Amino acid sequence: MAIKILLLVVFFAVMIGVGVMCRKKATDVNGFVLGGRAVGPWLTAFAYGTSYFSAVIFVGYAGQFGWKFGVASTWIGIGNAVLGSLLAWVVLGRRTRVQSQHLGSATMPEYFGKRYGSEALKIVASIIVFIFLIPYTASLYNGLSRLFEMAFPGVSYNVCVIVMAVLTGVYVIAGGYMATAINDFIQGTIMIVGIIAVIAAVLNGQGGFTAALKGLSEIPCTAVDGSELVGGFNSFFGPDPIGLLSVVILTSLGTWGLPQMVQKFYSIKNEGAISKGTIISTVFAIIVAGGCYFLGGFGRLFSDKLGVVDGTPVGGFDAIIPKMLEGLPDILIGVVIVLVLSASMSTLSSLVLASSSTLTLDMIKGHIVKQMSEKKQVFIMRVFIVIFIAVSAFIAINKDKLGYIADMMGISWGALAGSFLAPFLYGLYGKWVSKAAVWVNFIFGAGVMILNMVMRAQFPAILQSPINCGAFVMLAGLIIVPVVSAFTPKPDKALVDDAFSCYDKQVSIEIKKSLGN
Repeated sequence: MAIKILLLVVFFAVMIGVGVMCRKKATDVNGFVLGGRAVGPWLTAFAYGTSYFSAVIFVGYAGQFGWKFGVASTWIGIGNAVLGSLLAWVVLGRRTRVQSQHLGSATMPEYFGKRYGSEALKIVASIIVFIFLIPYTASLYNGLSRLFEMAFPGVSYNVCVIVMAVLTGVYVIAGGYMATAINDFIQGTIMIVGIIAVIAAVLNGQGGFTAALKGLSEIPCTAVDGSELVGGFNSFFGPDPIGLLSVVILTSLGTWGLPQMVQKFYSIKNEGAISKGTIISTVFAIIVAGGCYFLGGFGRLFSDKLGVVDGTPVGGFDAIIPKMLEGLPDILIGVVIVLVLSASMSTLSSLVLASSSTLTLDMIKGHIVKQMSEKKQVFIMRVFIVIFIAVSAFIAINKDKLGYIADMMGISWGALAGSFLAPFLYGLYGKWVSKAAVWVNFIFGAGVMILNMVMRAQFPAILQSPINCGAFVMLAGLIIVPVVSAFTPKPDKALVDDAFSCYDKQVSIEIKKSLGN
């Protein structure tokens, strides 16, 4: 217990120290929200990765999908690395940085407002962000609680929620984006070391990698069509390839439309930071996401400890990973707690910063309060950080009313990415996107996920899962936007030409970076 507490004290002290150190860089909006658009590749890549992977992944998704798909769930981590990190940086990184600075947008809703010339779009986008980031944030606390209950018996879950909320709020309020980015780098390093150590320890406890795979092959498995599948949980695509593909799409393509992820590209320092950040972010995702899902794939080997009723582990899917870690040495348990805290606090800080900046810059500034100084804008953002953290903590404390972590995250990601992915992606590349198409996609993405939440039983069987439904609305948006654009009034030519003029500017580079003509 002393080791665990010592590790936590050191961890919290470092996080707060970084926040205090960065307070002088968070005195204006550009510094508080974007780090002055001067954040290097390592900090940006780790900020992207740690915002991507949280306790939701480590506890909720790894446990649930490892149970359902076996070691084939590792494909989810690979998809996160290739589609959610590598391609996201290649396709979105440079264009987002250039066009967002040209338009003077600091948030995704502000981008929609200026790119499509509509204040109403900006306001509606900010409302969608605020509403659907709350269940995601609450799921972070819920995932963390499972491990704290295992590592610190007798410690109240409510205390865990409050401590995490307060400490995250302190360093974000003090140092803004730069404090978040530096802490994300520290937290990301802990996550890499921790996940490697945990995988090695868990597999060693099962007699090694080969013995663990052999154990999985002996567990009875039923394919999605109801037939018996020999060795299904250690097969290449597992017992449900379509379900596996849906999870890959939701958790990988979804990052392209999440405001807290896309805003990382707004702050990139220069061209070199983009190319380096792409590599760093991809490697980080392979290790952390690939490692989490790979670990979860061996969850069924612990069925005797979990207990299984009607094919579901006692305590739900969220109990799988904590049960796998119970027998580890105290020092490693301490590392795991710090690992999950790192994952949760980094994502929480990113979410509250995205939400508070959106409400302040996109809803209050210029609408409720016509004139706002830089100092006042930063102050209001700090107030909203406190409010957002308090609301999400209150919801998390009432966790008995919450569903599985994966379902909560599926609703949040599905609504946000389903609404924003297509208008944002096409907005960066296409001059033809109409304002009407953006409206239709907003209504479709958020509307379908709300209906899925309140009328799930009326949906087709394949779309009753929030995961499948979220993947569906994302892919549907990629079709809806061009189709609606083809049959609705064209966008204003002057507005579009101005937005794309930033790509035509000429720059000079060293010949070692380009052969030229």
